[in-house]
Amino acid sequence: MPINYLRGFTTPERSDTTNRRLGRSLAFVAGATNAGGFFAVGQYTSHMSGIVSSLADNLALGDVNVVAAGLSSLLSFLVGAATSAILINWGRRRHMSSQYAIPLILEATLLLFFGLLGSSLETRHVLFVPATVCLLCYVMGLQNAMITKISKAEIRTTHVTGLVTDIGIELGKLFYWNTRARPRDLVRADRQKLNLLGSLLLSFLTGGLAGALGFRQLGFLSTIPLAIVLVTLAAVPILDDMLAQRR
Repeated sequence: MPINYLRGFTTPERSDTTNRRLGRSLAFVAGATNAGGFFAVGQYTSHMSGIVSSLADNLALGDVNVVAAGLSSLLSFLVGAATSAILINWGRRRHMSSQYAIPLILEATLLLFFGLLGSSLETRHVLFVPATVCLLCYVMGLQNAMITKISKAEIRTTHVTGLVTDIGIELGKLFYWNTRARPRDLVRADRQKLNLLGSLLLSFLTGGLAGALGFRQLGFLSTIPLAIVLVTLAAVPILDDMLAQRR
């Protein structure tokens, strides 16, 4: 049934299939948000490697303003991840079906807020750009922590460095020659893992393309469909909790 299919995305009862399905969906959202954010403010917000590198470079150059911007971005991502952990553990202590859905609803609300108010706030450029970068970094931290906890650190969705590294490792195993190797020394690739990693990378790339094209056509309103996707992923467990409270 469709209702059970939707429930599976964020219900506490997990399986490899539901984790991967959720991971691909969130990788798409992350890619779209990252690309749309770049068109909005000229900065990628989903990965911290570049931000930390920029922070170090500008610290050495003595550019205090850029250092402050980088530090605020890093802290926003960190606070987003912490918020996700707090919400999930809060829901878990109360045995809620929506313990993993709550962070996604918060993420959807923030993206919806950004989509509806972004164009009107854009005129205040001095405040708009830093606030937008912090908001999107916070959202990415929120999402990445959620999928990390739900998949027991098997899946991350907001950056691809780790994905590409792991794909390279598995490809190295796949093409390794096992000539004259004893059975216990055989090098074998984890094809199931390779399929998952490839699909996450493709989802992020597809989301980035959709986000870039969407922002060019719709502007800030392009985040509204992303918010709808997140609400769809989270809605059924939240409704389950609401119905349980009425009983």
